[in-house]
Amino acid sequence: MAEQTTTRDIVAKLWSLCHILRDDGVTYNEYVTELTFLLFLKMMAETGREDVLPNGYRWSELTKRTGLEQLDYYKRLLLDLGTKGKATVAAIFVDAQTTLRKPTNLKAITDAIEKLDWFSAREEGLGNLYEGLLEKNAAEKKSGAGQYFTPRPLIDCIVRLMKPQPGEIIQDPAAGTGGFLVAADHYIKEKTDDLFKLPKEQIYFQKHNAYVGLELVPDAHRLCLMNLMLHGIEEGVESGDTLSPDGASLPKADLILTNPPFGTKKGGGRPNRADFSITADTSNKQLAFVEHIVRALKAGGRAAFVIPDNVLFEDNTGRRLRTWMMELCDVHTILRLPTGIFYAQGVKTNVAFLTRGKTDKANTKAVWIYDLRNQMEAFGKTRPLTVKDFAEFEKAFGDDPLGKAKRKDQGEEGRFRCFTRDEIKARNDNLDISWLRDTEAEAEEHLTEPEDIAAAIMGHLKAALEEIEAVSEELETDEEAEATEKEEVVA
Repeated sequence: MAEQTTTRDIVAKLWSLCHILRDDGVTYNEYVTELTFLLFLKMMAETGREDVLPNGYRWSELTKRTGLEQLDYYKRLLLDLGTKGKATVAAIFVDAQTTLRKPTNLKAITDAIEKLDWFSAREEGLGNLYEGLLEKNAAEKKSGAGQYFTPRPLIDCIVRLMKPQPGEIIQDPAAGTGGFLVAADHYIKEKTDDLFKLPKEQIYFQKHNAYVGLELVPDAHRLCLMNLMLHGIEEGVESGDTLSPDGASLPKADLILTNPPFGTKKGGGRPNRADFSITADTSNKQLAFVEHIVRALKAGGRAAFVIPDNVLFEDNTGRRLRTWMMELCDVHTILRLPTGIFYAQGVKTNVAFLTRGKTDKANTKAVWIYDLRNQMEAFGKTRPLTVKDFAEFEKAFGDDPLGKAKRKDQGEEGRFRCFTRDEIKARNDNLDISWLRDTEAEAEEHLTEPEDIAAAIMGHLKAALEEIEAVSEELETDEEAEATEKEEVVA
């Protein structure tokens, strides 16, 4: 009996098609975008959902043509689908254009897609197939797509701990390709027999109103919309900038799951948010996103989000933000992540878990920190992150998504420790706390893949650059403050 084709096999076949396009000058990222358009048409045909497409713009119409006629029809199809049909379809195809120049290449791709084992693909879920393709693209460092892809094992760990519930508004203000929202949806569907246990109005809510977010990068937004649609989520993620009034207009959330972009806004720009008071004068995007997360939560709402180390230790604006955050929220847990787990960046990262208080005073009584970074092997291409890597952390975290489960401080030899609010205050509210011996340099010595070695070097360079940018920005802020004081004295 022939072995059943798996999602992994189909993804590998789809990925191998990119070799067809090498001679046409198409990059990996352009290839995935191109494949997105074609797969969307095919998947709508496979799932019987071609009703979302205008008549005359179907997969069968494309594949029955050949040569220049097919390529011309495909160009016209991309243009027209961006302005016709349902809103979600138009958003997927807005400003779409093909990078293909040779009719033979388009024919080769459509023929190859047609020959795939679509029966097995339907059995395993077309959404899962597409997720696999996005992950494959992110793992290809040359594509640059890793900037908006969070490793699946990390996403799944966070979702299991946060326990999203039916009826909750779940937000990702930096949605990328939709990984967090899709994982939350999958978790809820597993608990509700694919939503069948829910009343009709709640099923509608889950498909149309439960998931909200923004994505700034147009191609990432396009991929996100298709990913959500293939998982049965009809709407929710808009194209926009969370650090502009777009972010302020997002509905208040019961749960926020996100991996915001790192670095500074281009040109040193500041957030354009009237409701920001802590980070209004900083170009540091990750600090500004933390302020958004706290402000976007309902009272009692919870959040889990990825942040780089500098958010935990940076002085001035960083310190004011942490103090304010610990007042308004119960910042109950911080997970220090291993290095090398993100495809496109070697920066040191953490996951912060918090609950928005019912009041705005003294919500953080203690912070539990789990160190999954020190005394760990090096992660990379030859040693990818897996679900098992988070098992001990999940056990230590406990069953309560608000961080209230019974916990045990493992002491200086263990990975999980508790620090009281007074102890943190004595550290000037610095949350970058480490007690295990740092073995990162030793772990890096065992890296063998050139890409992993390059990523490690890049990580150290980026960390140094972040510190230089932070110092530079604080000096600029001090100079601006001095200039303002002089103006006031003269006046």
